[in-house]
Formats: sequence, C-alpha cells, structure tokens
Amino acid sequence: MKRLVRIIASQEFVLLVVIVALMICVGWINPRFLAERNLQSIFLGNAYIAVAAIGMSLIIISGNIDISVGSLIGVLATLSGTLAVNNVPIVLAWTIPIVVSILITSFMGVLVAYLRIPSIVVTLGMMSVLKGALIVATGGAWINNLPEGFHLAQAHPFGIPMPIWFMVTLTAGAAIWMKYGSFGRSVYAIGGNAEAARLSGIDRERTIVKVFAIHGFFVGIAGILFATQLSIIQSTVPPNLELTIITASVVGGVSILGGTGTVIGSTLAAILIAAIASSLIFVSISPYWLRSVQGILILLTVLADLWRRQRQRRSARS
Repeated sequence: MKRLVRIIASQEFVLLVVIVALMICVGWINPRFLAERNLQSIFLGNAYIAVAAIGMSLIIISGNIDISVGSLIGVLATLSGTLAVNNVPIVLAWTIPIVVSILITSFMGVLVAYLRIPSIVVTLGMMSVLKGALIVATGGAWINNLPEGFHLAQAHPFGIPMPIWFMVTLTAGAAIWMKYGSFGRSVYAIGGNAEAARLSGIDRERTIVKVFAIHGFFVGIAGILFATQLSIIQSTVPPNLELTIITASVVGGVSILGGTGTVIGSTLAAILIAAIASSLIFVSISPYWLRSVQGILILLTVLADLWRRQRQRRSARS
C-alpha cells in the first residue's frame, strides 16, 4: 500500500496524469488537436529535446548546469549537414558530431571540476563562443540538397519512428543506470553533499568530467535527430532551446539544487511542454505565452522542491 502511495505521489505519475488530462481537455475543445499528424508533431518533433534533457538531468543532479546546450545542438546539426553535403560517408556525418560534442562538454567538465569555475560561467562563455562561431562559419545560410539516407529521424525500424526508439531506449537505459549503477549513485552523492561524497571515497573531479562527457553524448544524439528530421538544416541556434531543455529537467523533478531527480521525469516533462505548446495554438492563445508558462512551471517546481526539502529536514530533526 505504501509503495502504491509513493508511486501516485511521484513526479512521474503526476506528469503522466497532467499530460493525459491536457490532451483530453484540449481534444474536447478542438478535436483536431488529437489528429494523428498533430500527435506525431508533439512526440516525434520534440524527441530530440527529451534526449537532450536526459543529459541535462545528469548535469543538474550533479549540482551543475549547462546553458550552452541549445547552441551546441545548433553547431552539431550544422556540422552533420555540412559533412553530409561534402560527400563524407553518412555514418561519419552522424558519428563525428557526437564525438565533437563529447570533447566540447568534457572540456567544460574539466574547467568546472579541476579549475573550480562555476558551471554557469563556463557554459555561458561556451554558449557565446558556439553562437559566434556558427554565425561566422555559415553566415546563417541554410543547408539543403542533403544526400539520400541522411535523414535518420525519418526512418521507421519495425514500423516505429526512429526518434521514439531513441527517446524510449535512452531514457530507460539511463534510468536503470542511474538507479542501480555505482556511477549513478556517485552522481547523486556529489550533487546532494559534495563533502560527504568525498569523505566516502568518491572522486568528485573525475565524476563531474564523466557526467559532462555523458551529457555530451546525449546532446550529440539530440543534434543528429534535430539535423535529420527535416529536408533542410537551418544554420542557426534554435531560439530558447536551452531554456526548454532545462525546464524539462526541472519540471521533471530534478532538483535545481542537485542530488535528486530522475530522467524518466525529464522525458515526460519534455512531452508535456511540447503538448502545452501545441495546445496554445489549438485553443487560439498566442504561442508567445509558452515562455511564461515555462517560467511558471519552473517557479512552481522549485517552490515544491524547497518545501519538500524543508519537510525532510523537520522530519530528520524530530
């Protein structure tokens, strides 16, 4: 019985209920919301955000943050497209950006872990570097005439769209790894109490670099899904993408203070944000309100997290 209560009270269950309730309500107001094409747009068109939010969740659980993630996805998508149109084998056009992503995020992890520079400063600097480099290198020109076979996100292995494969498989794998693997427990430990983690023998610096490297892997996958979902690639940084990814992690239950949260919650929150964005259009509300909704969701989630932590402290003292 206690286990059932814990499941019902969990952030993941609440998000699932909210997603279903939102779809039923908006579908009742405007049945076109539940049309197959719109549901595909919600789930497939935003799967790359859910994948990126997995890596972001690990970063935030470790007590850090990455606000360069949107710029990095833009750079990786452009790099992938540029390689493809220059006759580089398609497999390399997919894998090279992932390797580049891991190298860039690992470099940021080294700066955070060993030089003790706050992650918000490191990633803010990297965001500016990546944005500037992208504009200088491409002039904002779009990439088209992509070769046949490049569009990985449009494939349907066993009748299931590739973005769904990536989103579900990576979420499940990361969730199991974080819950049952020793590395996952180390990430929670340094995010919850870095000093206690050090005293228990956890190498804080090495763990943080590994977390940033793993985050780079997920961002690399997200960049490839983003690059291959349409017939052209816009050589620009998607606007406010980093805010959407961070919102998905935080609303999914990852504490902005570090130490707690799950990647399943962040994936569900990414779907919820996509559903809200679509809902605004179908109920004739300006889509510009989405930013306000995201801000409200973050504030409510952070307040709930603070309230939960205070209650735990009182319980521990009593």
